[in-house]
Amino acid sequence: MPPAEVDVTAALVMRLLADQHPDFAELPLLEVANGWDNVIFRLGDELAVRLPRRQAAAELIRNEQRWLPEVSRGLATVMPLPVRTGTPSSYFPWYWSITRWLKGTVAADIEAAHRFDAAADLARFVNAFHRPAPADAPRNTVRGVPLSTRSAVVEERIAAAGQPEELLHLWRVLRDQPEWTGPPLWLHGDLHAANLVLNPQGRLAGVLDFGDLTAGDPATDLAAAWLVFDRIGRRTFIETVTRERSVDSATWQRARGWALCIAAAMAATSDDNPAFHTMGIRILEDVLADDILIDEGPCR
Repeated sequence: MPPAEVDVTAALVMRLLADQHPDFAELPLLEVANGWDNVIFRLGDELAVRLPRRQAAAELIRNEQRWLPEVSRGLATVMPLPVRTGTPSSYFPWYWSITRWLKGTVAADIEAAHRFDAAADLARFVNAFHRPAPADAPRNTVRGVPLSTRSAVVEERIAAAGQPEELLHLWRVLRDQPEWTGPPLWLHGDLHAANLVLNPQGRLAGVLDFGDLTAGDPATDLAAAWLVFDRIGRRTFIETVTRERSVDSATWQRARGWALCIAAAMAATSDDNPAFHTMGIRILEDVLADDILIDEGPCR
């Protein structure tokens, strides 16, 4: 995991709250996640505090604050909309957010085979979210772009993760699929299981972490078919997506390529996070073994 450029501690957050949002300063505070880009604290029962831990993530927080209230308008899925905005100070250099706490279980803590009931829900979220983006929508150099731009780093990560030669061959096939020629669509950009919350019935309760919010090729988000589900859930996700919109086979194959790209990063760069490493390896195995598109042909 990239090293933190600022040590984001509970004491730091309490100081920020006392200075900028004193009406929240007395609420209980508990660190719940320390990721690549952000540190998350639960604030009382209903709120969360999200702070970047490095400069590269600071602009992503600003994108969320600027765009998420707009792109979420009219959508039924629960998202962590900013309730308050924190500003840079003399002792913390970046903007930060207070959001609603999304109650439920993170999907990554549930076996892939038991996420089946969320497949149709996530497909409907993706279909609703993928609307044409305005010209000034944020751009992201690692999401929504042609797969060819990610080729060098993906090949390095496949090698670093000790993956078989056939995975490298598959990557090159998927990378060379026809590029997206439609309008740039709004994308979540990082739809893996650690960014989804499920309710006690296994249905989708909410979608987290819109830091990679961008516009571009919808295949990036459609990669959730492999990133989140096993073969049965994947079939339901793909069928639900294509019931409501036309998705050609090249887009689904690019989606498979995006799943490979993202999973390779998990597998090769998560030595300090065994759960993410294991998730990355599992996804790479599924991407390699399960070409459901050729086997059963749900594409239009």
